[in-house]
Amino acid sequence: MPRRATKRGAERTPLAGDYDLLVCGASFAGLAVARELAGSGARTLIIDRYEIGERQTSACAAPTEWLEAMGVGASMRQTFDTLVVNTPHATARFHLPWTFSTFDYHELCGLLWDQCDAEFDTATVNGRSATTVHTDRGAITAPLVVDALGWKRVLSASGYQPPAAPLSRGLEVHPFGAGDELEIWIDRDYVPAGYSWSFPASDEVRVGVGSFDPRFHVREPTVRLAQDLEREAVRFQGNWIPHKLRAATGDGIFFVGDSAGHCLPLTAEGIRTAFYFGIACGRELRRVVEGRAEPATARRRYRDFSAAHEWHFRWMLRVQKLVPRVPPRLLAAALKGMERGSFVDWSFGHYLRIAHPSFARAPSRKAQQPELQLAT
Repeated sequence: MPRRATKRGAERTPLAGDYDLLVCGASFAGLAVARELAGSGARTLIIDRYEIGERQTSACAAPTEWLEAMGVGASMRQTFDTLVVNTPHATARFHLPWTFSTFDYHELCGLLWDQCDAEFDTATVNGRSATTVHTDRGAITAPLVVDALGWKRVLSASGYQPPAAPLSRGLEVHPFGAGDELEIWIDRDYVPAGYSWSFPASDEVRVGVGSFDPRFHVREPTVRLAQDLEREAVRFQGNWIPHKLRAATGDGIFFVGDSAGHCLPLTAEGIRTAFYFGIACGRELRRVVEGRAEPATARRRYRDFSAAHEWHFRWMLRVQKLVPRVPPRLLAAALKGMERGSFVDWSFGHYLRIAHPSFARAPSRKAQQPELQLAT
């Protein structure tokens, strides 16, 4: 039977068992992978340092269609059809062709977990030898291993270390309160290269600052932004955010989510891409456990699927580098010019198609898929 338990002290006995698939990491990407294996007959183990949904890792907002397609709509807290972009010289309002929703992290992870038939246990991953993963509770070996542990890419032979790595830095506070608008600030008084945000989520407002330059510390501007918005700077949460795509496989390991750089540059949106590439990875793994493909074939197909999106990431990274160089008044004028409905529909429609929610709905994850179809 599937089990979910956090063990402490004397209960942290050595992990043991014979598994078909080991998923390291129990957040958006790891759970999306395991969800695709439900009903396949595979014995899947998910491990994470924390309990499922215990530690929030982002501002927790995503296109509403994605949340509905993943069957986690009940976790939504507030939905927006307008994005407000503030600059020192102008404010632009973009009436979106699709809606964006904030959600509760713990609840969303629980809803994803309910769709899995995997086993879960808590363990800290320290590294690996081939397909043997070393944890603080012993070594676990499985023929198929997924690294969904985040930007550190723990199971890779070469990891990332800030500030030299291509990482952005983000920090936010979670004051209690309410708000009606999804807001972003492009203001170099808060961050020289990056943006700030205020995302209401029913009974709290998530206020934060993200810097494209990992050398720029964001605590002081985050506190200052909260004060400017007359919000209390409490309940801090932050993380490093990759802004460059990495190889999705290596040395027999499948990498997904932040460990593969599946976080869009410029916007730092990584939740729907974690779902998207997690589904793609899970579908390939399902083909293996059902005897329809060899592991090497699955790795190649998944690697190529991820790499086919590289041009989207490359162009968005170019824009990320360009925006901080644009004079503030010119940037404000450009944003005002972009408010036109036709431009908003075109640009945001194209942006959503990079990882479209239709990918989650069809084909069914329990059906046999001859080929992965790109959402373009």
